[in-house]
Amino acid sequence: MSKLTASSAILLSVLASSSAFAAEKTVTLAVRNMDCAACPHTVKASLQAVPGVTQVAVSFREKTAVVSYDDGKADLKALTSATTNAGYPSAPKS
Repeated sequence: MSKLTASSAILLSVLASSSAFAAEKTVTLAVRNMDCAACPHTVKASLQAVPGVTQVAVSFREKTAVVSYDDGKADLKALTSATTNAGYPSAPKS
């Protein structure tokens, strides 16, 4: 019985540690094709639909989107794909 308990404890610690490595990250994306005042709303909605995104701020003037997300649930590819699929290609701002 003690081997089962030890195995269970090890399994639980491994599962718990994978979520412990997840962290909130923030990235600024340069967004193309934002030509009108309604465009930022579409960009924001597309990013908010990505699981793991916690906050989005889009600037029409600067043509950027600042996105905070849980890197255990979302990644940069998911974010840029979301905007691109909505008609607004994006890439990390350098």
